[in-house]
Amino acid sequence: MRNKENPGSIVFGSVALDTLITPAGKREDLLGGSATYAALGASFFTHPVILSCVGEDFPPRYRKELEEKGVSLQGMEIREGETFRWVAKYGDTPQDLEVISTCQNVLADYFPDVPAFLRKQKFLLLANNTPALQKAVLSQMEERPFVVWDTMKYWIDNYREDVEEMFNIVDLVIINDEEVRILSGESNIFKAAESLFKRGVSRIIIKKGEHGAIYYSSHNSLLLLPAYPVKECLDPTGAGDTFAGALTGYLEKNGVSPSSLKHALLYATIIASFTVEGWGVERLIGLDKTAVERRLNNFRQWTRV
Repeated sequence: MRNKENPGSIVFGSVALDTLITPAGKREDLLGGSATYAALGASFFTHPVILSCVGEDFPPRYRKELEEKGVSLQGMEIREGETFRWVAKYGDTPQDLEVISTCQNVLADYFPDVPAFLRKQKFLLLANNTPALQKAVLSQMEERPFVVWDTMKYWIDNYREDVEEMFNIVDLVIINDEEVRILSGESNIFKAAESLFKRGVSRIIIKKGEHGAIYYSSHNSLLLLPAYPVKECLDPTGAGDTFAGALTGYLEKNGVSPSSLKHALLYATIIASFTVEGWGVERLIGLDKTAVERRLNNFRQWTRV
């Protein structure tokens, strides 16, 4: 694991204990949260540092699992009280989601304090969280990092102005097709992206769920990539966060260029495909690079013309 003098990507988001109900059954107090999935995705390429907080009830075995995967918890505070909890039920498709309860607990009054040893980090992933707190993290950085930014419909619906202010201060936007249409007012995906280019966005990845993803830049770099064909989706939670984390980790390791961005998208697609095959993060915890490369090679063969 890296030490304080050589940290990996900062991943800011939530660490949670999830209770999930799917057609395959029910599981309680699973390790979850946007920062958790994202950091595990990034861990295949680097040693990310989670910036978040948990309660005193956070199980020691989960700390051990994360650290054994190379995820640093030096930015994760332990506070008096209970860890953020999320309870959700899925129907027959990942889009059929009912959020039963959201208990912020220690996250309710959490304000991120970026440790001094992280303030010159070169890569920052702002995973799902309030735009105000995302900006607070960025404002504490002593040197401008490459910023990957993820958001969701809830923030767009309730904090739209704050969301739109992020366009000019991040380097890569990750968003789904519904969200980009809402923000742009355009029904066509490519016109929607170009609308955001005019408002400050320079690079965008539009996620289309089981139909793949699109990378598009204001310099006309374009990649259309299908999703990996997963035969059984046991639990769709966290796939998007894993995708964002793997992409950020790849860029940290290989640099930012049109070519590396496209390869990052490819790896992110593959690693995220494993997430849905198990409950919570269990598939990611048990995953090794050999399995990732094997699936990647298959995918390349299937998509080559």
